[in-house]
Amino acid sequence: GRGNRFAIVKATEATYYTSPDFAQQYNGSYAAGMIRGAYTFAVPNNSSGAAQADYFVAHGGGWTAGGRTLPGMLDIEYNPYGAECYGLTHAQMSNWVRSFDNEYHRLTGRMPILYTNASWWNACTGGSAVAAQDPLDVAAWGPSPSPLPGGWGIETIWQYTDSNGLGYDGDRFNGSLAGLKSLAAGHPVSGGTGGGTGGGTGGGTGGGT
Repeated sequence: GRGNRFAIVKATEATYYTSPDFAQQYNGSYAAGMIRGAYTFAVPNNSSGAAQADYFVAHGGGWTAGGRTLPGMLDIEYNPYGAECYGLTHAQMSNWVRSFDNEYHRLTGRMPILYTNASWWNACTGGSAVAAQDPLDVAAWGPSPSPLPGGWGIETIWQYTDSNGLGYDGDRFNGSLAGLKSLAAGHPVSGGTGGGTGGGTGGGTGGGT
């Protein structure tokens, strides 16, 4: 639809919630010919990173080869339920992310995409580079994907608006459709070939909390 080439839909939250719309959205986007992915909303004071990775993979957040499925995405950002950083120190938050990443990689062979924004990441991890090997989906609503959170030199996906007119958040992959397919297929992404506001590949994320 209207230039969207990929969709990332909510699968789970922490270890207690599975989206009732996930299967329909995830399979529907695939059936429509889109590259699709799943995301989990992190609640770091609920359980360990590894436990939340286990739950995510068990409820649709895994990865399959074939070039049509993105690695699962960890959505880690402002706490909608309480203290901004979930009561964790910089070191504890960084270790939580490492725990999630290591377990997701153990289960799938891929590093997850990590979705965050610079202000939260820098405030709650101290700008840690703990997830520097994760492809970054940066939330930066405005004319450019900056500033980037500490630890990354380039974004893989830029969420440029929370409303793209299709009822989704608007996302742009920093590169060509071939690069997006390469990320899905499991090849490393070298960075932005098309990028910027002129190029890139459109996509969307959906499924509220």
